Amino acid sequence: KGPNKVGLKGILQPFSDAIKLFSKEQMFLNYSNYIPYYYSPVMSFIISLMLWVLIPYYFNIISFNLGFLFLLCCLSLGVYMIMISGWSSNSNYSLLGGLRSIAQTISYEVSLVLIMLSGILMVMELNLMKFFLFQEMVWFFFCMIPLGMSWLTSSL
Repeated sequence: KGPNKVGLKGILQPFSDAIKLFSKEQMFLNYSNYIPYYYSPVMSFIISLMLWVLIPYYFNIISFNLGFLFLLCCLSLGVYMIMISGWSSNSNYSLLGGLRSIAQTISYEVSLVLIMLSGILMVMELNLMKFFLFQEMVWFFFCMIPLGMSWLTSSL
């Protein structure tokens, strides 16, 4: 029947699922490092929320002159959270899975940085607001279609 059970056409279903998820009983692993194991996903979530600061608005409250550098730092910090969560479970298989995930993430980050670098070279600025204002006349989408396609395939 689908997720149209809570609210009008299932609009409240995600909130119902969140309440159900947070009210479940927690399982404690016997041999894990408790604090890093449970707080590495929280730290990963906080790092992903820090990226919201970079969204350029016309009425910028916070403007980073090195916004692209901050973006790259936040994206690469996610690797450490994966490493900590794989290591802290004290299981060989999760450690190997974490190392495999780290290797894949770093290999894709290299291509994403090189694609970003071409856009940065067009604007000659690391400020995201200036990057946004530079596109008032012609969008970068029309200038860099092959780079956009490679960005899309690297991101997925």
